[in-house]
Amino acid sequence: MESKVSIIGIIVENTGSVDKLNSILHEYGEYIIGRMGIPYQKKNVNVISIALDAPMDVINTLSGKVGMLDGISSKVVCSKS
Repeated sequence: MESKVSIIGIIVENTGSVDKLNSILHEYGEYIIGRMGIPYQKKNVNVISIALDAPMDVINTLSGKVGMLDGISSKVVCSKS
């Protein structure tokens, strides 16, 4: 199956869900190119970007699992090729 390069943008508003988030990301570690997290104390949120090289079904499944966590939002941007 063809893989795509993508970024999942994640906003964490509930730090109580971070352990579950990290567990999910670990589960998909073979597809993760890199990860950057930025705490934004002024708004009491954390901004995380995950760069992936994976098939679309894997990208969508990962984003869906992350987005279902309490207090966590996620969106995907994919390469065209």
